Amino acid sequence: MKKYKTAAILMLIHGGMMELGGGLAALLAQFLPGGAAQMDAYFSFCMPYLQENLNLVLLMGGIYGALRVAAAVGLLKNRLWGLVLGIINCVVTLALMIFMLPAGILDGILAGSALLLMLWQYFGQREIGGIAK
Repeated sequence: MKKYKTAAILMLIHGGMMELGGGLAALLAQFLPGGAAQMDAYFSFCMPYLQENLNLVLLMGGIYGALRVAAAVGLLKNRLWGLVLGIINCVVTLALMIFMLPAGILDGILAGSALLLMLWQYFGQREIGGIAK
């Protein structure tokens, strides 16, 4: 259970700081002089498509963040849906992190660590069946 709790804390940090924080920062950027046009100065991604659609990227980050926090809460309450949602969220994040550079590096570290802890706790010391020793 210790690994689940650690994974949940990692997901809370990841969801709160990176994803929801980015969404709040985008909201605040709307009120700056120049509005959304000035957001390029605060957020940068290596892919031009993402850079041109920062509002949508930050909205997507908010959705990921909310789902990640929900998974962490479910995991802390020892719910199977929290484990499944957390694994799905981490796998999708790992698959998409390359498109979100440079922020994707920290995404990969946090999501990969949480995924490893959840799988390690769930499968434990079980061996792969059917393999001759």
